[in-house]
Amino acid sequence: MKTSNVILGNDRRMLTVEFLKLHKGSADLRDLVEFIAEREGKTDRKHRKSIYVSLVQTHIPKLEREGVIKFQSGTLTLLKVPSDVSVYMEVVKRRDISWSTFYMVVSLMFISLGLFLENHHLVLASFLYLSVAIVHHLKIRRVL
Repeated sequence: MKTSNVILGNDRRMLTVEFLKLHKGSADLRDLVEFIAEREGKTDRKHRKSIYVSLVQTHIPKLEREGVIKFQSGTLTLLKVPSDVSVYMEVVKRRDISWSTFYMVVSLMFISLGLFLENHHLVLASFLYLSVAIVHHLKIRRVL
């Protein structure tokens, strides 16, 4: 199994790598749990405990086996990030526009153009791209 598949296979593993990258490669497990809880939109005690358990029992051991992180005494250390993983991580600063938002706007522009030109194929293709962008945007918002 490729390392990138281990990371890409789960949002919490992706968020773990993202969090460690944001914190210069080292962070406390409690801080990571808080970060993931905020990103998932549930910060109650029960949900944070669920995140903690899944990280300790599943995600951290997987990332350790792949040599991505080291976990010792409650501290996570990022050892490596496979080069092909960064391509899939959409890290957007607060005031920046995400790729999914950009594609939604472009799709709407092409829908308008297709309607103006009475080109039904362009309108249909643009609706297809718009729907994919919306699904991606909703998935990213849930994680981020």
